Amino acid sequence: MPARSKKQQMAAGAALAAKRGERSKASLKGASREMVETMSEQQLREFASTKRRGLPRKRSR
Repeated sequence: MPARSKKQQMAAGAALAAKRGERSKASLKGASREMVETMSEQQLREFASTKRRGLPRKRSR
């Protein structure tokens, strides 16, 4: 499942780094903190690898 916005893609990248131990979990905020707890590494990798070109900055509801 690809990310729907640039912010979502960046949050997934930060959560993936924390899950791998490259970044501390305490440094995460908001959505990335929630993502690291609820998503698997494979799901985070899919979100983080989404190309940012053409994505909106923020997802509109």
